[in-house]
Amino acid sequence: MSKILIIGAGGVGTVVAHKTAQNHGVFSDIMLASRTLSKCETLANAIGTKYGNKKIRTASVDADNVSELLDLFNNFKPELVINVALPYQDLSIMDACLEAGVNYLDTANYEPKEEAVFEYKWQWAYQDKFKKAGLMAILGCGFDPGVTSIFTAYAAKHYFSKMEYLDIVDCNAGDHGKAFATNFNPEINIREVTQKGKYWENGQWVITQPHEIHKPLNYPNIGPKESYVIYHEELESLVKNFPTLKRARFWMTFGQEYLTHLRVIQNIGMARIDPVMYKGMEIIPIQFLKAVLPDPGELGENYTGETSIGCRIKGLDKEGKELTYYIYNNCRHQDAYKETGAQGVSYTTGVPATIGALMFAQGVWRKPGVFNVEELDPDPFLEQLNKQGLPWHEKFNEDLEI
Repeated sequence: MSKILIIGAGGVGTVVAHKTAQNHGVFSDIMLASRTLSKCETLANAIGTKYGNKKIRTASVDADNVSELLDLFNNFKPELVINVALPYQDLSIMDACLEAGVNYLDTANYEPKEEAVFEYKWQWAYQDKFKKAGLMAILGCGFDPGVTSIFTAYAAKHYFSKMEYLDIVDCNAGDHGKAFATNFNPEINIREVTQKGKYWENGQWVITQPHEIHKPLNYPNIGPKESYVIYHEELESLVKNFPTLKRARFWMTFGQEYLTHLRVIQNIGMARIDPVMYKGMEIIPIQFLKAVLPDPGELGENYTGETSIGCRIKGLDKEGKELTYYIYNNCRHQDAYKETGAQGVSYTTGVPATIGALMFAQGVWRKPGVFNVEELDPDPFLEQLNKQGLPWHEKFNEDLEI
């Protein structure tokens, strides 16, 4: 039995709260905290009604404020914090965890507010501190990063003697009916997809212009969708932990209407992350844009279609013969909403975060230090992924297209 604290009550936090309540045999005491207490209370009440009055405690906390976090940690005394707040807040939460003696799990790497830089260096620098404190920090336990990294580790463990080519492919073939909306926090989403592309090849990073490399890829149960090479954080840890990779790339689908809106947003300066003066006060354009765009947590009701995310890997099998391997999950937005009230992108992030917490609570993943998920045993995690609502599938020796 484990006490856990969930920080963040957006779409992903909603899913984590639902899934931890479903696993009440493991999570004996759950608290949900965010800056807006009313969001936590509304969600906690809904979950309490749905799951037989399973009580979720609530609290208000500013996750940028280490002293506020410490007060909360010391009062509630969680064994593990599940951080599904903003990536800007990773380090303040990790600092509070170290001081209060609490273990840590997140779904996205730290990035500074003032610059859109996606690197693990800041969190990897905590390795010695967490190890010395006897605490564990589990990094990137969403879907991508997260499940995609675990898929890769599973492939290496069971099928490959040498992985040489890795392509992570992420398709959202859903329709939410909005002219323009992002599937998770608009500020983070837009910062991510407007950056220059980057992929690993022959021992170095190759930089591309945004969306420069693209081609149609076929996704199971969906068909062909135009897919674009962008940079995604798990590439950094995967090429470090699987050094036989000659090339590693991340592909994501975008519709033409979405890309047109994105170009307009950039061209008129609304994607800026630096402050501008407006009527005598400083505002950051992308934060204002976030305030007027649809809330990703409220897209689920009318969302149709499905996501398909997986890894396409080529290399040598355990006997030294050439092998191609595709491991993936498809998730229907309607199913995610029916179960949790959230859309599929939130669901595919929140379920793995809950499973990571399960792995920790059950002692399967438990050792001091800072770890990306591919450094941990993939088998029990993937067993739970099938049970918790995200079944996965495999294809061998088929055309990987890329």
